[in-house]
Amino acid sequence: MPIMDSQSPSFLLVDGHSVIHAWEDLRRLHLKSAQRHLARLELLRCLRTYQDMSGIRVIVVFDGTGEQLTDERETQGLQIFYADVSHTADSVIERLVAKYANTYAMRVATADRMEWETVRALGAEWISPSDLKLEVERAESDLHRRLKK
Repeated sequence: MPIMDSQSPSFLLVDGHSVIHAWEDLRRLHLKSAQRHLARLELLRCLRTYQDMSGIRVIVVFDGTGEQLTDERETQGLQIFYADVSHTADSVIERLVAKYANTYAMRVATADRMEWETVRALGAEWISPSDLKLEVERAESDLHRRLKK
């Protein structure tokens, strides 16, 4: 059982392409080859709002095509990993969960059933892309409500 206190940060790891394919609006963008990058940008925009409103640290992992794993950290923003050609987003997520789930509360958003079984066995919780979408929509509604005040 993970040892966590109320001061320990919580993390949400997102399998980026899995969520893009599960969210209808993002899938439509992604299917247009000239607009694939727009689907990724929209997902990241939604997850930034979610992180800002929830206080949960968000890490997004995409399958990559480069020679090495890359890690981008936005100032006070998301952490984004691109797997290298010899790894998948799933394997990166599994390594992060295996290393940190005993220290931090972690949830993984993916539509891949085998992946969610693996991360649950490693000590993380699983959230479906549809449940994540509901949480993101709530965060965006909360933000709009606060801005109107």
